Amino acid sequence: MADSESVRVVVFQVGNLACGMLAGGAREILAPLPTTRIPGAPDAVLGIVNVRGSLLTVIDAHRLLDRAPLPEHEGALLVVDAGSRRIGLAVGRVDDLFEIPASQLEAREALPGVDIRLVKAVGRRDGLHFVVLDTEALLAPLLGAERSSSRIPSTPGD
Repeated sequence: MADSESVRVVVFQVGNLACGMLAGGAREILAPLPTTRIPGAPDAVLGIVNVRGSLLTVIDAHRLLDRAPLPEHEGALLVVDAGSRRIGLAVGRVDDLFEIPASQLEAREALPGVDIRLVKAVGRRDGLHFVVLDTEALLAPLLGAERSSSRIPSTPGD
């Protein structure tokens, strides 16, 4: 990205890890909703929820990133596009949506406790560092398993 470009980033917490994603992949932020568990689904799949008449699969980001939820976080449901799917990503809290110069996003690097394959970049704003997640890589193991099983509902993107 050229230095004159800017990007919109949604920053959220998953346990003690500050994460971000490019805002173009985020559709909306919801309060936590009660899920209906899907028998036989992977542990990271919390279940499904009904959002305005559409079923949405909810995946726990804490389990995907191996982070313990923090008790002071109320929880949030970040609705994201992953390929042709809409997925609910359960996170600890959503902190901010902002636009930053692309120059403040640095090349991904080895980070303690974070799989490099899940990181697109490392960002910083006002002294806060956050990892910009590759949400498709993060969700790929579950979405790949989903294609071979009809037990996890699919809601196509708009």
